[in-house]
Formats: sequence, structure tokens, C-alpha cells
Amino acid sequence: MQALQFSATGSLDSLQINDIPKPVPGVGEVLVEVRAAGLNPSDLKNVQGLFPYTTTPRIPGRDFAGVVADGPAELIGKAVWGGTGKGFSFTQDGCHAQYVVVPANAVAPKPESLTFAQAATFGVPYITAWDALERSQVAEGTRFLIIGAGAVAKAAQALAKTRGANVVLGVRRAEVAQELEAQGINAFQLPEAEKLPEQAQTRFQGQSPEVIFDTTGHWLPAAVKALGPFGRIAVIAAPADGLTSMPVLDLYRRGGSVIGVNSLLYSLEDCAKMFERISATFDGDLPIPDNFTEMPLSEAIAAYNKVHKGGSEKIVLIP
Repeated sequence: MQALQFSATGSLDSLQINDIPKPVPGVGEVLVEVRAAGLNPSDLKNVQGLFPYTTTPRIPGRDFAGVVADGPAELIGKAVWGGTGKGFSFTQDGCHAQYVVVPANAVAPKPESLTFAQAATFGVPYITAWDALERSQVAEGTRFLIIGAGAVAKAAQALAKTRGANVVLGVRRAEVAQELEAQGINAFQLPEAEKLPEQAQTRFQGQSPEVIFDTTGHWLPAAVKALGPFGRIAVIAAPADGLTSMPVLDLYRRGGSVIGVNSLLYSLEDCAKMFERISATFDGDLPIPDNFTEMPLSEAIAAYNKVHKGGSEKIVLIP
């Protein structure tokens, strides 16, 4: 089969398209013919050596959609989606290949309303967002402020809307805020950090947000000051050195809590259960993705370099 592999970490120069034997599933596993595989920023970071536990040679790729080609009889021929969990593409081969082997209970039925390519765009951003919403207790009526406008932020907005939350996005650029508002999404341009509490209250009709999701890693101190009583702050990123100055006095006076969100803490089987729950929200509630580019797996190295150079559009690799 054709597969993308890297023989060493540290540089995208180690990526190669190789012909290797098709994997054989063991007991309790399935062989999935990959019809589409998402390309995430963490895939690049993996090749670049930012995950110290990665072993080589390795096939990268964390998210896929495809058809079960071998395994338990009741699953053969089924359209499935899966991926994202810990180890997958780091210490075991990922899905940027024609076939991938995973545990049989690590795949979920693909929503019929999604093409394979559309389904492959969901994994990392939606699993991350789902975990953030679950652990920060976003529910109907929750005043929920999301900081950022990347893939995870947009996934969190879409999922929170299906829960009936009162969702507002704060974004860095005015034109992005205008684009979101044109789409019917409540959004504003982020002010100076010290003005965030006032701006947030304005958006929530004089009340402070109950949950803030900082997807950028740069607004934690300001988020603490903007938080309402017993509020929760979810974070998925940090400054480059991993350090920030947090006003702990303000945090404990509010009875607040900070929640770190990391999809790599979950197994493939855990993520499959999340995929199933996300699938249940697709009855006209979640938007169908269309802002992605399909590229053949044979051009995967070019795709990686395109993302590395700053391309913001989602890329889906098609074997």
C-alpha cells in the first residue's frame, strides 16, 4: 500500500511516500480502507519532533474516514470514522496511508449526511471542543465566551449551539468578527486585555460569562478577571515558553477553576464514543463543513509544506 512515513523527527524533510505491506488486523481489530484523512497542525508538530514520545519510522495522521475491509464480520463494509486518541500516529501508525489498523471498538459509524472527506475534517478539533464543553459543563443557557476563531473555536461554537448555550466569540481581527457576524454568530473584536471583562459583560447583557474557552493561550489572565462566580476556564494552548502570569487571588475569590484540555489523554476507544455522541447532533444542527481542500495522498509532502508555510485552509488527503 502507499503510505506517508517519516524516518526521524525534527524536520519535514524526513517525510517520504513509500510502498509498504498492507497491515493485517489481529484479534479484536479492524482493517480500514482509508477514503479520507485529515491533516492537522499536530501532524506537523509530530514530524518536527515536538512530541518527545514519538517513535520512528512512523506513519502520521490522526483523523480518518473509510470503510472496514477486514475484521469482525458485522463491521465489514461499514462506513466509519475515527482517530485522534493517544498513541495514534505517535507510537503506532496513523492514517496517512491507504489502510490503517485500529481496535474494532475504536471506530464509530460515519454520519450518512457527511462525505468521507467532510467526516475527516472533524476529529481533532471536534473531539477537543467536545471534551472542553463536557468538562466545563456547558449546557442550555450557559453564558459561554470562546476566545479565538480557529478550528477548535469554531467546533466549540457549533457544538455549544446544539446544547442551547448562549455563545459569544472574541476574535483578534475586526474583519473576522464581521465575517462571523454575517454568518449569524455573535462575535466581537477583542479589546485590550484589561477591557475584556467590560466587553464580555456588554455581550452577555450585563452578566459575566460562566465559561470561557481560551483557544489561543494568550488570554488566561484577562479571562480570570472576566469570569463570573464559580466560573470555569478551559485552555488548550499556552505561550511558547508554556508560562503565563495568572491572578490567582482573583481566581479563588470568584471560586473559579481552570481546566486543561488535551485530546491525547484519551484512547482511540474513548474518542470513538465521542464520535458517536457527536454523530447524534447531526440532524440539521451541526454545520456541514465545506472550507477544506482535497489533495491526493501522493501529494502529502506538498500538503504538509503548504500547512507549514501558513496555509489556514483545512487539507484532507485522499488515498
